[in-house]
Amino acid sequence: MVGTQRILAVCPARGGSKGIPLKNLAPFLGVPLVARVGQLVGEIPIIDRAVVSTDHPEIAEIAKKSGLVAPFLRPPDLSGDRISDALVLIHALEEMERLDKVRYDIVVMLQPTSPLRRPEHVIRAIEMLVTGEWDAVWTLSETDSKSHPLKQLTLDSDRIGYYDPNGCRIIARQQLNPVYHRNGVAYVMTRSCLLEEKTIMGRRTGALVLKEHLVSIDTMWDLKLAEFIFSSQQPSANALPQGE
Repeated sequence: MVGTQRILAVCPARGGSKGIPLKNLAPFLGVPLVARVGQLVGEIPIIDRAVVSTDHPEIAEIAKKSGLVAPFLRPPDLSGDRISDALVLIHALEEMERLDKVRYDIVVMLQPTSPLRRPEHVIRAIEMLVTGEWDAVWTLSETDSKSHPLKQLTLDSDRIGYYDPNGCRIIARQQLNPVYHRNGVAYVMTRSCLLEEKTIMGRRTGALVLKEHLVSIDTMWDLKLAEFIFSSQQPSANALPQGE
């Protein structure tokens, strides 16, 4: 809770996945991705309730063991790969308000596919929403200049074209204005943003730009890369203490 505002965290974790079968149960350094969300929520005292939204009984069971609640299974009409995040979050919010008989003022979406998130990332996003009176706050990362839209190409029968015609004017990366992408660490929104605007991006959505190396898991390569980054950031067990 922040002030008088109750906070509901929702972990969307359906069973279907094309890149990695049962991706949300894939082990990250031995811990299922969905379980890492439960562990993280346990380190964020301002979150009042944390629920997993899933259509898969095994995911629900593992989520419960990690500290999330799983009082319902997501209905089949909300379990496809083209169902919007807003619909999933609205369902979870309405179900939890009905079951808990309370009103949740802020909803935080914590996808299992961002295992490098830290408690302070989520706390900063929530605090930014509240202090800035935003409708929503998303965490973003700056996109590497090599992946800038003006440097992207298309293929038509093996013939190269520019994705954006203005790309032909780019000679040096210094000409590029920074662009950003969603890193999946946290999406925070007000109750009214979800229930009235029916979206996770309200009329006023703020960006919390994170500088760390973050990976959103879609493939096995992403998973291995995230494990490498995490491991490389841990202090070495063999490191010797520095002398005076």
